[in-house]
Amino acid sequence: MIKQIVDNKRQFMKLLLLADEQENMIERYLERGELFVLEEEEEVKAVCVVTDEGGGVFEIKNLATAPEHQRKGYGKAMVQFVSNHYRDQGHTLLVGTGDSPLTLPFYEACGFVISHQIDNFFTDHYDHPIYEGGKQLIHMIVLKKALSE
Repeated sequence: MIKQIVDNKRQFMKLLLLADEQENMIERYLERGELFVLEEEEEVKAVCVVTDEGGGVFEIKNLATAPEHQRKGYGKAMVQFVSNHYRDQGHTLLVGTGDSPLTLPFYEACGFVISHQIDNFFTDHYDHPIYEGGKQLIHMIVLKKALSE
């Protein structure tokens, strides 16, 4: 079951920090975004924050699955839910991520294609180096997906 959380979004900070490891970066989008939580058997499996970027464009700012529940389809289910949820409100869903062998294939499997790159995003906006899959993240890769798909 996926539900939207309107109040007390910070209660999910520990899980959100799995996908974006600097709290002040999460605070930039958490309150203006819509937070969705995927629960099964009264346990939170995954969370997702989506922002309205205007002009029919929505962006996944954070998508995290609890470590013990990763690779079980919860992340993909969340992307599918979000795509369906915003289909009647817009035309494009974006997601920005590091150039990581762990995340790029996941989003491509969810129907996203690479749109563009934001140079030096992680080195300019984070107060420490971020590594994923043994690789330091420097540039943000922005992927897009048509909501009509």
